[in-house]
Amino acid sequence: MIDYNDVASLIPHSGQLVLLDKVVEFNDEKLVAEMTVRDDGLFGDEKVVPAWVGIEYMAQAIGAYAGIKSKLAGEPIKLGYLLGTRRFSSNVASFVVGTALTIIVKVIIQDDKLGAFDCHISGEGIQIDANLTVYQPPVDIELKGKS
Repeated sequence: MIDYNDVASLIPHSGQLVLLDKVVEFNDEKLVAEMTVRDDGLFGDEKVVPAWVGIEYMAQAIGAYAGIKSKLAGEPIKLGYLLGTRRFSSNVASFVVGTALTIIVKVIIQDDKLGAFDCHISGEGIQIDANLTVYQPPVDIELKGKS
């Protein structure tokens, strides 16, 4: 059984670099995650985090999607890379610390190495959209403690 509340077990990050709080929905075509904007100073300060950090929130949601697919296939979690972002639009310049966000990533196209995802972030008064292109190398790199 996959624990959707343990995002660290789904992505190749640990500690403060795990930004998502939990996965609330998953299927073959999309993933929905939730998080609260933190004040740890990793990307912002104790008051705000720049809206462009939403790209990392989206990328981590894609990573969680890939992680769940890997676990369902009985494979280890693999590294993935963000290749590019297109059509990024945001109605805010920053996120206020403590804001609850919902991140939705939907598969546009995907094969065993490349993927394109339609991504959305929403929260109170927040709407961010982008398309992200990602790459997962064919080399089997098992991450310590992530299998």
